[in-house]
Amino acid sequence: MRLKGKTAIVTGGASGFGAGIVRKFAAEGARVLIADLNLAASEELAREVGADAAHVDVASNESVAALAAHSADLFGPVDILVNNAGITHLPMPMQDVSEAEFDKVFAVNCKSVYLTARHFVPAMTAAGKGAILNVASTAGLSPRPRLNWYNASKGWMITATKTMAVELAPSGVRVNAICPVAGETPLLKSFMGEDTPEMRAKFLSTIPIGRFSTPEDMGNAACFLCSDEAGMVTGVAMEVDGGRCI
Repeated sequence: MRLKGKTAIVTGGASGFGAGIVRKFAAEGARVLIADLNLAASEELAREVGADAAHVDVASNESVAALAAHSADLFGPVDILVNNAGITHLPMPMQDVSEAEFDKVFAVNCKSVYLTARHFVPAMTAAGKGAILNVASTAGLSPRPRLNWYNASKGWMITATKTMAVELAPSGVRVNAICPVAGETPLLKSFMGEDTPEMRAKFLSTIPIGRFSTPEDMGNAACFLCSDEAGMVTGVAMEVDGGRCI
């Protein structure tokens, strides 16, 4: 029960890596608010693990502000904030990504971190404690071709994590990131372009440990970084990638 007595919000928590983090946090004793664009899926998972659910559009200032107000009413100060919501564009030459796709990737993957900081950090710094976890990607460290703007958005998130960590450390708030390799999530097909045995084999050949990452892998890493066991850890971008970035 490493998170017993702590409150946590996980954006994009209804599926994929987010759901793995939600399940782990709940199992370790945290009271979790699952914040997702898909409210029905959030509510279903909340019933399963004994959590709470809320709708949020992480790219909307008004929506994130409403989430902050709702969470304050629900359980007061937030101890743990996980910025997990994310999207990608399909693999293609960088110049072929439409402006609308580019804007959406950066709104969901980058602007969301700014918005949650704007609405949740003040209460954390006032309390003198808290842990923020940004779900980045190996794409921000070792980019794959044809995913240029997704790669760039995750590189942005890693830099944001480090600068947030430096700025917030004197206030007692830690900020870290995890960098998953491609995993069995709804985004896998989008990363690969097509989900075929040949494409899976090509992806797996770049992962020394020989398998895709799982939501459980991310839950375990997130639990450590957000627990008191990691009290001296801030500003790291932990590779949870089976050796992909070596």
